[in-house]
Amino acid sequence: MSTALRTVYRYHAWANNDLFGKLEMLAGESQKDERHTAIRLINHYYVVAQIFAAHLSGTNHHYESDNTVETPTLSELRAAVAASDQWYLDYVQKVSAAKLSESVPFTFTDGDKGYMTREEMLTHVALHGGYHRGEVGRILSIFSITPPWDTFAVFLHQSEPSRRQQGDKQPMPAIRAERVCGLHFLKPFRDPIESDKEVGNSDRHLLRPSR
Repeated sequence: MSTALRTVYRYHAWANNDLFGKLEMLAGESQKDERHTAIRLINHYYVVAQIFAAHLSGTNHHYESDNTVETPTLSELRAAVAASDQWYLDYVQKVSAAKLSESVPFTFTDGDKGYMTREEMLTHVALHGGYHRGEVGRILSIFSITPPWDTFAVFLHQSEPSRRQQGDKQPMPAIRAERVCGLHFLKPFRDPIESDKEVGNSDRHLLRPSR
């Protein structure tokens, strides 16, 4: 078991759950296009997670693309993502160090060949989800909905409040100043982006890599 990966996937599940809570606020008729785009983005990284789960478990998947033709409802997607997150939590809890370093050949949905270690696959899935959560956060900000404050550092200190007390025990002025600046920088971005109003017209506006 990798302690680091276990923590990363606890964070991943926490951040996903937080994001769905915010998306419940995107319910107005004037917001339906952006809500649709947000669901498509999350569904995309959910599908990718399912594809890599198949690679990790040595099973076949039925996906022909990195998204589905049909768009699920928000509640359906929330349940599916939660189940996927639990699968990954169970996997990183049980997988051995030897297995993590094992390389696995596979094929991407576009036909390209891939070859990654299990650890690299797990890292990719977590980072990929975070990338697209950021895109959804930008959509929320268009309607003055504060995106989740879902950084890894925030998760660690919320899930383990004792870290605050540990930090107070050893004051280090230079590091503390850097920490304050870092927290200021990590505050949710709230500037409106008028050009992003176009997002939601179709999936072609999703600026993302193909996988």
